[in-house]
Amino acid sequence: MSADHAVASHDTHTTSTGLSNVKLGMWLFLGSECLLFGGLISTYMLYRGRVGTGPTPMQVFDIPFTSVSSFVLLMSSLTMVLGVSAAHKGDDRNTYLWVAVTALLGATFVGGQVYEFTAFYNEGMGFTTSLFTSSFYVLTGFHGVHVTVGIIMLMSTLGIMKRSKVPGSKSETIEMLGLYWHFVDIVWIIIFTLIYLIPV
Repeated sequence: MSADHAVASHDTHTTSTGLSNVKLGMWLFLGSECLLFGGLISTYMLYRGRVGTGPTPMQVFDIPFTSVSSFVLLMSSLTMVLGVSAAHKGDDRNTYLWVAVTALLGATFVGGQVYEFTAFYNEGMGFTTSLFTSSFYVLTGFHGVHVTVGIIMLMSTLGIMKRSKVPGSKSETIEMLGLYWHFVDIVWIIIFTLIYLIPV
């Protein structure tokens, strides 16, 4: 039995659901996030047609650019899967590699979002231009914050792992980060579809 598995069996407590406390906590957190994003998406759908005197979405959206940015984020889910797989195998080298690549892809997506927001603002689509723009920026910006938080968690975990100070199981820690990251990616698929692919 590896040291990682020994620590895991000693420190991980299983709940009545069969999940560890860490996994149960993460699933409860993601459940609350579903409610939060559900509210934001509902608000956007309510106000998506209220552009007032401002530019319409189709006048400012650069769908090819956003599609490429979205593809980059979705590819980060694949690299996260590879990182989780390496962690379960006890392969620290590949775990560091794939988690770092995931963070880099996430940072590329956030950079693209910042560029896009700047371009929209220059086109006259400010936060207070209309109900549509306000709901758009809140929804997509809130998602961007979640991606940024995920990047910080990934890089922080890598730093902690390199110092061998991860509490409990390394593989479970990476797996929980993977759950969060996949959730963020799935939410973006929904947001991208509703905002960019379904015309107002």
